[in-house]
Amino acid sequence: MSEVVIEVGQRPIREVNEEIQEACKVGRKIRIVNSLSRHNLGVGLPPGAELHFEGSTGYYCGALNTGATLTIERNAGWAVGEGMSDGMITIGGYAGMSAGAAMMGGTIHVKGDTGPRCGVAMKGGNIIVEGKIGYQSGFMAHSGKIIALGGAGDSCADALWQGEVWVTGDVDSVGVDVKIVEPTSEEVAEVDALLDPLGLKDTSRDWRKMISGQRLWYFESRDANAWLMI
Repeated sequence: MSEVVIEVGQRPIREVNEEIQEACKVGRKIRIVNSLSRHNLGVGLPPGAELHFEGSTGYYCGALNTGATLTIERNAGWAVGEGMSDGMITIGGYAGMSAGAAMMGGTIHVKGDTGPRCGVAMKGGNIIVEGKIGYQSGFMAHSGKIIALGGAGDSCADALWQGEVWVTGDVDSVGVDVKIVEPTSEEVAEVDALLDPLGLKDTSRDWRKMISGQRLWYFESRDANAWLMI
């Protein structure tokens, strides 16, 4: 079935998203043009949908994705893919703050850097960043993996629960209650299996795997100085 082209411009976002959902129902590939970095585009997309955004998008693009494949040619604003449960989102440039916030499944692939708190409170899925992840990325991640190929900013992996942050490259500083461990060969193979389809596998990498030190799992108020850094 032929591709459908949907223009955003200054049209009401509700109208644009309704048009996207109608195209999804009939299984058409969708090209979004003149997006103007507008917010809330492509929210709540169904499984099997395919969208290509020319240019950049604003906040919450691809949020609540349930299995669609999205490609954003340039940059994405805050919280791209927030709360997604499945699917694939590829960002050709920079992803703003809180990329993949509270996501539960699927994969987000960022070809550039990310802003602060990438993967904050994520519950599953994978975030693969070719560049550097920003300040406090992985904050309170409950599950899933953040894989950064270009280093990490300050307070990396702060207050992790059962999520994992994998970094190759320089790390400005680690956050509170972070434990850096040597990954097993089996664990490295799992990460390589995620990177391989993206053309990013490199067996020569020196990984830092960050997990929770588990002190905050049993936090008591008398321990506040240890994690508030006061």
